[in-house]
Amino acid sequence: MLEKFLKPYNPSETEQRLYDAWETSGSFNPDNLPESEGRPPFSVVLPPPNVTGVLHLGHAYEDSLQDAVIRFQRMRGKRALWVPGTDSAAIATQARVEKEYSKRRGESRHDLGREELVRRVYEFAKNSEDTILSQVRRMGASLDWSRYAYTLDEKREKAVTTAFVRMYEAGLIYRGHRIVNWDPKGQTTISDDEIVYQEEQTTFYYFKYGPFTIGTARPETKFGDKYVVIHPDDARYKEWKHGQQLELEWINGPITATIIKDESIDMAFGSGVMTITPWHSMVDFEIAERHGLDKEQIIDEYGKLLPIAGEFAGMKIADARPKIVEKLHQKGLVVKEEPYTHNIATAERTSCIIEPQIKLQWFVDVNRHFSLSHSEIPGIESGSTLTLKELMRAAVERGGVDMPQEGFRKAYFHWIGNLHDWCISRQIWFGHRVPVWYRGEEAFCGTEAPRGNDWEQDPDVLDTWFSSALWTFSTLGWPEKTDDLAKFHPTSFMSPAYEILFLWVSRMILMAGFHLGQVPFKTIMIHGLVRDSKGRKFSKSLGNGVDPLEMIDKYGADALRMGLLVGTALGNDIRFDESKVKGYKHFANKLWNIARFVLENAEKAGVTTLEPNPALVPADLAHLQTLNALTKEVTDDFENYRIYLAADKLYHYAWHELADKILEESKPILASDDETAKTSRAQLLLFLLDRTLRLLHPFMPFVTEEIWQSMPTKDADFLMVARWPDV
Repeated sequence: MLEKFLKPYNPSETEQRLYDAWETSGSFNPDNLPESEGRPPFSVVLPPPNVTGVLHLGHAYEDSLQDAVIRFQRMRGKRALWVPGTDSAAIATQARVEKEYSKRRGESRHDLGREELVRRVYEFAKNSEDTILSQVRRMGASLDWSRYAYTLDEKREKAVTTAFVRMYEAGLIYRGHRIVNWDPKGQTTISDDEIVYQEEQTTFYYFKYGPFTIGTARPETKFGDKYVVIHPDDARYKEWKHGQQLELEWINGPITATIIKDESIDMAFGSGVMTITPWHSMVDFEIAERHGLDKEQIIDEYGKLLPIAGEFAGMKIADARPKIVEKLHQKGLVVKEEPYTHNIATAERTSCIIEPQIKLQWFVDVNRHFSLSHSEIPGIESGSTLTLKELMRAAVERGGVDMPQEGFRKAYFHWIGNLHDWCISRQIWFGHRVPVWYRGEEAFCGTEAPRGNDWEQDPDVLDTWFSSALWTFSTLGWPEKTDDLAKFHPTSFMSPAYEILFLWVSRMILMAGFHLGQVPFKTIMIHGLVRDSKGRKFSKSLGNGVDPLEMIDKYGADALRMGLLVGTALGNDIRFDESKVKGYKHFANKLWNIARFVLENAEKAGVTTLEPNPALVPADLAHLQTLNALTKEVTDDFENYRIYLAADKLYHYAWHELADKILEESKPILASDDETAKTSRAQLLLFLLDRTLRLLHPFMPFVTEEIWQSMPTKDADFLMVARWPDV
């Protein structure tokens, strides 16, 4: 039985075999646990990775963190459920298929047609699905695969359409003309949170606008500017009255401008005077809305100037800008130019510069009041009337969602305070289609199409975050009233990266609050991003990328998990260092050697029980007390999500206390002729090994399970479902 310990521990010979055994046993499914119904529930949903993606270090860290939590809770006797799933990531997935098709055929999606493109994207996504799921398995993730969900499967489709219809009927979803982030290359709207800001070196221009000086980095948008906006308290311009008009010379000739007084103006910036372009600026649009001003489009959906630009019509922005400035020079309207560095908004998927546009889109109204018929959220009574913004704030502020990291809590409240209506429509073909049909001037919203052939469905699909926002309860069977939903929602724990605090976390709180009157999770701990050893983001240009699967091949999943988890508090960025992972491979082998020593001596002494000899000498008792204190600390760390501390403490105990100290002092005892002392010490060591394996299992599931299978006595078939040590 102990022959396998004669050679060093080899993860590649162990990990796949053990994972297959765990999965085959059904132990990942809480329904299969002994006395399942009597166990208190503990549930987590996996933040769904993109089906077309591959495992990256961010996934590896997140999977390791959540798996450690789930394994701990399962061993604590909880009915622990970790729900797996993947995301369609509609924009990214369609873009990949379109790009490949265009590259091969030189044609666009419109040549292919909607039905055929969607079929191809589905096929591509399905082929990629197995790849990411097999990679998640390699991390040792103890997910209940029998409950696997996909954001575009039939059950999630029903959940999404039901959610849309309910919110539409409550007046919280509407269709209207509002300014959105428009991607001229992708030909779709994107959310604020899907924008990537890139630093740009450009020129800031100061122009003469009648008696005023205005500044801009975008002269190409100024053709339609006919409003001069001034702060009402700016003493420099007190002689100008709100609504007063003036004649002035502008780019294409004389215009009539109107004075607008508005408190949003920063008097300290530039001259304190600005003109507005409501069609192409979020800030300007809001000013125009407040004062009922005209809005005129200057740039079309493809980034070209419209006829209002006169001689520049049809030109791309980059080509038109210097020519426009030259014309203003000729007219004597350029006051000065100076170098300017600013951040420009680009689309995450296409890298195209965003052009704000006023478009007819679908929105979630976050400021409209509604009646919450049922509420289990602390501080919000059933029947309360409130807005979605108020609901999102109250869920965290009043303790429904425990968000203990103060920095992220403040950021969450700040974001809600500045939240605009959420644009949920996208001009792509892959995704959940808007469940609204039109017939002439009629519109019908429902979970199924209306009868008759003369209805035409809205061509847009929903923002992928709309379906993802339902994730904690759509994965548990909603809108059906399932046992899973009753037992496991709200979920117990969520730990996503801070980059999706607003994209996903806040919207899950919104959706669960409205549709269930519940919070989506009881505790949320935001984690940081994984960076390289110098603190830099991973990027192709830096050549610093790390493939976690290569790390697993070299060092094993246990070593990678420890290398990611130890040493970084939740919320801080993780500096990945391969040397750390290598060090934890040595640690796994150290455990292997500890086990060999203990098991060999236990076998020689004929010890088969885990209980230490009652007649303990003081030194033995001290060892038990040390481990008992450690067990208490680690348990407390787990319960308070100080995962990094628990892992570090166990590493130091196993290596420096158990191996370096206790085993070394045991060698002369075990080599002596005192059979009573040898037996007592072998019993003690077996007990210490058993408890150490149990405590380490959530972090290093493979090597601990492999060792534990050789233990002479066990309380379960697998360590992963064995009892957590009592204090």
